[in-house]
Amino acid sequence: MSSFDVAVIGSGPGGYVAAIRCAQLGMKTAIIEKYNTLGGTCLNVGCIPSKALLDSSHHFEHATKHFEGHGIEISGEVKANLEKMIARKQTVVDQTCDGVAYLMKKNKIEVFQGTGSFKDATHIDIATAEGETVEIEAKNTIIATGSKPSTLSFAEIDKTRIITSTEALKLKEIPKHLLIIGGGVIGLELGQVYRRLGAQVSVVEYADRIIPTMDAALSKELMKAMKKQGGKILFALLCKKC
Repeated sequence: MSSFDVAVIGSGPGGYVAAIRCAQLGMKTAIIEKYNTLGGTCLNVGCIPSKALLDSSHHFEHATKHFEGHGIEISGEVKANLEKMIARKQTVVDQTCDGVAYLMKKNKIEVFQGTGSFKDATHIDIATAEGETVEIEAKNTIIATGSKPSTLSFAEIDKTRIITSTEALKLKEIPKHLLIIGGGVIGLELGQVYRRLGAQVSVVEYADRIIPTMDAALSKELMKAMKKQGGKILFALLCKKC
């Protein structure tokens, strides 16, 4: 059984940065990740891929709406190839995740693939995808397991018609109408991506403004930008029977 000064459960931005710092301070460190790649939600299905698609959609919108004003003429129709955009997004994700894996090796952090659970205060069982269980000992443990999209009591997420942000990052076609429940950062980013590509986008937010956890001035400016782009913002309680 391997023993460590610190074990980190979760390899997202909180987990892998903590692991690197512990290793730099001379602690023998392990990191546990249940998915196949390191980086957590942010690098795999959050900030990084959404920013990559935002970048691609921005180029498309600029070409269709602003090139002519700069004296740039394009013969023929400018089309959005969503498949290629998704492929480029995945390339960006893969490069970023590989970078985290490199940092683990560079800082001599041992990586365990599997789901970690406490056996007691200093022992952790790691259930691997192969059905095996690996036990390690750690004097200290950092829990950095992140979060997942919320579910709705009245709507089952079938990942086909009703999807989460994860599925929205790999759609096969641009939707005609995209309804987004939640006016937070993730929903608005992906809404802006598909609005730029031609989809009709409606956002339903329970609070009295979008991005309610952030500064009100930011909310006001973002609201202006969304409306200018043609997005529809609804402030309402969404439920089965209201």
